[in-house]
Amino acid sequence: MQTAAVTAASLDMLDDGALVERARNRDAAAVQLIMQRHNRRLYRVARSVLNDDSEAEDVVQEAYVRAFTHLDGFRGEAQLSTWLTRIALNEALGRLRRRRTMVGLKDIDGINDQGASRVIYLPSLSQDSDPEAAAARAEVRRLLERAVDQLPDPFRMVFVLRDIEEMSTEETAIHLGLRPETVKTRLHRARRLLRQSLDKTLSSAVSDVFPCAGTRCARITEAVLERINLLGQPKK
Repeated sequence: MQTAAVTAASLDMLDDGALVERARNRDAAAVQLIMQRHNRRLYRVARSVLNDDSEAEDVVQEAYVRAFTHLDGFRGEAQLSTWLTRIALNEALGRLRRRRTMVGLKDIDGINDQGASRVIYLPSLSQDSDPEAAAARAEVRRLLERAVDQLPDPFRMVFVLRDIEEMSTEETAIHLGLRPETVKTRLHRARRLLRQSLDKTLSSAVSDVFPCAGTRCARITEAVLERINLLGQPKK
């Protein structure tokens, strides 16, 4: 037990590049740690595109399977998070195209966002130990999640990547194939549309929206390990 704990602690000290090298040698513990580090981002990104919990979870699983079975395609020219995000986005966007015809982007960009002179500011807030406060915060989070879900697709994607995942304008533009100016415009409109739908600024909820933790995180991790034949493999 002590050896396993030390091994897990040692792995946790490794950067993504070192974990990838171990994953190439089919180290199940390294594969699992990579997923634990990136599950939330990939899930949020996939959900921002598909607007569906279950389908987003499927996308994350598929993205990991593709990544771990094609690790030779990762050469370290970009961060691992960027590489994984691109795989997840491609899978999610492919599913969206198959599911329905996307609304014309020109029509989306032309949505009238007048009537809200202030944008919504959404800083993060540490967890509250008071059970009543925590319950209230959970309800606020659900309200914000519903408001985000109601955003038009292109606005929602930009909002999730920029304000929830805190990606830079440039990184968001690269991931979505947009110009930085378009990212800024859509983020501005997304914030204003959210402001219109909410009576108060929901600043305490943004860091917790669309979580990928607990049962969901464990389910994704176990499913991926099983699909790449590493489930139950002894830790190295």
